[in-house]
Amino acid sequence: RASCAGLRLRSAAGRALTTGAPCFCSTFDVAVVGAGIVGLASARELVLRHPSLAFAVLEKEKELAYHQSGHNSGVIHSGIYYTPGSLKAKLCVQGAALCYEYCDQKGIPYKQCGKLIVAVEQDEIPRLKALYERGLQNNVRGLKLIGAKEIQAKEPFCRGLMALDSPYTGIVNYKQVAQSYAEDFQEAGGTILTDFEVTDMEMAKESSSGSEDGKAIFVLLLLQFCKRGKEIYCRHIVTCAGLYSDRLSEISGCSPEPRIVPFRGDYLVLKPEKCYMVKGNIYPVPNPRFPFLGFHFTPRMDGSVWLGPNAVLAFKREGYKLSDFSTTDFLDAVLYSGLWKLVLRNLSYGLSEMYRACFLSAQVKQLQKFIPEVTVNDVLRGPSGVRAQALDSDGNLVDDFVFDGGTGDIGSRILHVRNAPSPAATSSLAIAKMIADEVKRRFEL
Repeated sequence: RASCAGLRLRSAAGRALTTGAPCFCSTFDVAVVGAGIVGLASARELVLRHPSLAFAVLEKEKELAYHQSGHNSGVIHSGIYYTPGSLKAKLCVQGAALCYEYCDQKGIPYKQCGKLIVAVEQDEIPRLKALYERGLQNNVRGLKLIGAKEIQAKEPFCRGLMALDSPYTGIVNYKQVAQSYAEDFQEAGGTILTDFEVTDMEMAKESSSGSEDGKAIFVLLLLQFCKRGKEIYCRHIVTCAGLYSDRLSEISGCSPEPRIVPFRGDYLVLKPEKCYMVKGNIYPVPNPRFPFLGFHFTPRMDGSVWLGPNAVLAFKREGYKLSDFSTTDFLDAVLYSGLWKLVLRNLSYGLSEMYRACFLSAQVKQLQKFIPEVTVNDVLRGPSGVRAQALDSDGNLVDDFVFDGGTGDIGSRILHVRNAPSPAATSSLAIAKMIADEVKRRFEL
């Protein structure tokens, strides 16, 4: 392909690794930035739809699905919680069906272990019934309300007054799913470059050779600053950058809103000899006054059981430990007015979360509402994840998917996936179809 006028994206210094042949100066039609599960699903969908075009995936880490996609609970959500008619609801229900179908085709193991959303107080029952009605409106399969005896029949150690039974909820290893997407992408001719972080974007100089039918073909130049000076050219970019989606948008000259504020979720794990107490997912009835779901019991594909998570402000966007700190990330969060508006509206909840993060017994107390037999001696501190929470300037959590681009030479050639919140992993194949539709519309592929 001839090089021509385009955009230069600078990456951090480093070594450009490819899972295919070494690439010193290659040209692509579309580059997808971010090799999480949404980026890989989107790249897979694009290359399957447009086999004659050249696609690349760029990832700043040395491995795929390293952050949110590799640090999530592994739940295949059924679509109960989300506002009827929202993208989140539609894509989750579609995505769950596609996820099960894909896993069956590829031989990826999963368990359809179900979920109970359990009311333990009388005042939770009206909210539970409203959640049931919402699930029906979202066309969630197999939902039913059950009483205390039926709860114990399904979960012998669980106590509750009433529960919403969602038998279609399952669990899977999403890192394995993401890796399978990557294999599909490569088999269809796509190129994956790891250790390639995009840090700047600018138009490349025009070349007279870059024309077709008398019209200039604009490409994007992605430059890896390293000893060998590797270069990549492409015409368009799709960003699926998760925790860095707002920064990539700003680099490209697009809107800084919504902003990403990172929240760390710390899990406990049941000791192996106590895992028999949990059969499937056990969730609380969500409280609409608070922004997050609360503590729940999540079985894992390896037989372990995760408990949690909490939700506290992370002092580093990819900080999985309490001690992880980034001055840039910390200042970005605490100087943002939207965060303070959120904090002031949820002050008591936030203080409670911070308290529970410090004291194991406080977390166990939350769990004992559902399984009274759980004690502090039955649990260990487990892994953590960081959620890329999109927040607007009024302090509202952006609860739905956000896709945008911009204007001008750079912005008009980029599609940003600005917010793909949970359940993005469940919805990944459905999201990918929507992104591919939007790419075709915007870029006229």
